Amino acid sequence: MKKRTVFGALAASVALSLTLGGCAGGSGGGDDAAGGGGDSGSLVVGFAQVGAESGWRTANTEDIKRAFDEAGIELKFSDAQQKQENQIKAIRSYISQGVDVIAFSPVVETGWDAVLNEAKAAGIPVVLTDRAVDSKDDSLYVSFLGSDFIKEGEKAGQWVVDEYKDSTDPVNIIQLEGTTGAAPAIDRAEGFADVISADPKFEIVASQTGDFTRAGGKQVTEALLKSNPDVDLIYAHNDDMGLGAIEAIEAAGLKPGEDIKIVTVDAVHDGMQALADGKINFIVECSPFSATSWSTS
Repeated sequence: MKKRTVFGALAASVALSLTLGGCAGGSGGGDDAAGGGGDSGSLVVGFAQVGAESGWRTANTEDIKRAFDEAGIELKFSDAQQKQENQIKAIRSYISQGVDVIAFSPVVETGWDAVLNEAKAAGIPVVLTDRAVDSKDDSLYVSFLGSDFIKEGEKAGQWVVDEYKDSTDPVNIIQLEGTTGAAPAIDRAEGFADVISADPKFEIVASQTGDFTRAGGKQVTEALLKSNPDVDLIYAHNDDMGLGAIEAIEAAGLKPGEDIKIVTVDAVHDGMQALADGKINFIVECSPFSATSWSTS
């Protein structure tokens, strides 16, 4: 009964506020608390965030804290700095503190069964947000709130297919992957590949993780452009890596959006500005409800 009551309150006050659903993939550190502003008998939720690796993630964190404050739910918040061991440590801390609900956005898909079994044994419901886990035991969590990352990859791939439909020339693609093992990185790659694989002219000539960061996107693009000078398009799993790619392309004396086209996922402010400037050609928006898209055309 307690689980149903706690999760119902969480769903009503937080999920419907659009803060626990989301998309993907830093800096920052340590644990902090965002005051709940509620009564002494109010719910206490422990939230273990991935980190602050991107503009999207930073905005997501701000929204989560704001929504819990407005809902009068006490929030214990931790920043894992993109390290699974930090998230596991935070979850175990929440278990020992006896919080009412644990929510987290998993850094990677695997390796969670042990700590989630500990939460289950303690009678604390777990909500997965933004990213899923790869576990055969779906009783380890009560709900998953997030986006269809495969669909996002498919939308990115469909734009590429449509953009080059009248061309018979080979299309060489560099893929900037998200964090290795993370659900959005796996699924956005899969969806994209499924769509473009129908036409042999499309080839992913290089694919490497930029860890969802702008610095990573720039560094990886710089290296891959040297070994793949004839690249036509870059597909980045989030805007921040795409923005890093822009810097690398410009440093190479080329025009992003023209000499090398760029497709990304997220639609954060800086990404949308780059789209308006013609440096990014297409963005799939990462939404809690559906994947929509933005284009320069």
